[in-house]
Amino acid sequence: MHRPTSLAPFLIALAGVAMLSLMDAFMKEAALAIGAFSAALFRALIATGMATPLWLVRRKTWPDRATLRLHILRGVCSALMGLTFFYALTKLPIAETIAISFVAPLIALYLAAVLLGERITRRAIIASAISFAGTLVIVGSRFGRGNMDGDALLGFGAILISTLLYALNFIIIRQQSQRAGPLEVAAFHGGVSTLVLGIAAPWLLVLPPASIQPSLLIAGALTVGGAIAIAWAYARAEAQALLPVEYSGFCWAALFGWLFFAESVSVGTMAGVFLIVVGTWVAATKGRAPARAAGGAETSAQ
Repeated sequence: MHRPTSLAPFLIALAGVAMLSLMDAFMKEAALAIGAFSAALFRALIATGMATPLWLVRRKTWPDRATLRLHILRGVCSALMGLTFFYALTKLPIAETIAISFVAPLIALYLAAVLLGERITRRAIIASAISFAGTLVIVGSRFGRGNMDGDALLGFGAILISTLLYALNFIIIRQQSQRAGPLEVAAFHGGVSTLVLGIAAPWLLVLPPASIQPSLLIAGALTVGGAIAIAWAYARAEAQALLPVEYSGFCWAALFGWLFFAESVSVGTMAGVFLIVVGTWVAATKGRAPARAAGGAETSAQ
């Protein structure tokens, strides 16, 4: 049955995407200063500290074993996903990094076929080919400009790993969302991610200087705020109807990349994004592509 929509979910979703894209900019600043690992760990810790009290005040029951298993799986997956995403941000422009992560919903189609036994339609295969071509255009444009150095290769490798983990997250989210509310998900996600990253803290942690601490605090607050905004919007409008709003993340990423780091967006990147969006749209018009967790690979952490 079609769910009636108003303008409010679109505006709130747009604000949520903007917050998460702005979070990327603050996280890039922090990752460049103290490394992707330390930035990811502190963001997870701060977001957990904000989300957990809200969940504890409102919770009625403790999650059962099956739900807890999903929370742990997603937390582990998201910790590694966020770490590789933030590392990619230190090597690539924000808009370029976000653009490549847009293929995650289509990768999730194939993971759903393998893990959940879902059927892949010819439409989904065509959509995947279009989006994959878009990814090749983005990468190829760097070769054409002579900008494919060692750092760029490391960045592309990291974002591809992050995108694969992001796609796996879709499979977990689809099960998790049927068992837990957004505050519970945010609290456990952040908590598990903090524990996972914390294992390597004695060897890799770099304490942030005073100049970077405000960026980490803002990033944590934007993570929680963006997650709540997106959850609110998706509870009141169909995921398919909000898909165009989610792709505004590229525009926000381009804007904040330019404002914070004087990053420009190449014609090749814009052409690649167009193909990726078309491919995902082709799949989504028949309800075959999962909705993105807006704002890029790192934001399914909410």
